[in-house]
Amino acid sequence: MDYTVKPTAQVDATAELGAGTTVWELAQIREQAVLGAGCVIGRGAYVGTGVRIGDNVKLQNYALVYEPAVLGDGVFVGPAAVLTNDQYPRSVDPEGKQKRGGDWEAVGVTVGEGASLGARSVCVAPVAIGRWALVAAGAVVTRDVPDFALVAGVPARRIGWVGRAGERLVESADEPGTWQCPRTGERYTERAGVLTPAGPEGAADAS
Repeated sequence: MDYTVKPTAQVDATAELGAGTTVWELAQIREQAVLGAGCVIGRGAYVGTGVRIGDNVKLQNYALVYEPAVLGDGVFVGPAAVLTNDQYPRSVDPEGKQKRGGDWEAVGVTVGEGASLGARSVCVAPVAIGRWALVAAGAVVTRDVPDFALVAGVPARRIGWVGRAGERLVESADEPGTWQCPRTGERYTERAGVLTPAGPEGAADAS
């Protein structure tokens, strides 16, 4: 066994854990969930049935990821963040009968590579969070978030751009539409509300 599961965690026998992954106390990994290599699943976190999680993902304490969510490589889910899966939540149907698994359709949240969801944020399915985007703590996401977007509020709105280092980008005074990371110097280009890295990756994305 090349992963670590703490004694009070619950990992279903049909779940798959990648090499180097750690599941901490009281966390629950449900049936047929797939976790990549190097993941950290915090205390009390929940991963639903069939959820797909990439490599080097961090779920902080008490994060709740309901099926059929898909998380890309390097995703960060902050403490007590929630990824929902019921677009029309009800405990009972119109006749008053308690709803069971087959009485509603689960819809998922998709989170792109490197994106981060802040503490106590909520992603209301179905939504997609773009690559390297940053959802502020306490935000409620009700519509798709573009790559590299910084969103905040209830409901969440884009308030800026972030780079791969996670810091807010600064627009060039001399070149409108050109943005730069204050930490790494990496440059990005904005066109029609879409941000792409100005380097080789951006060229590949634009092709």
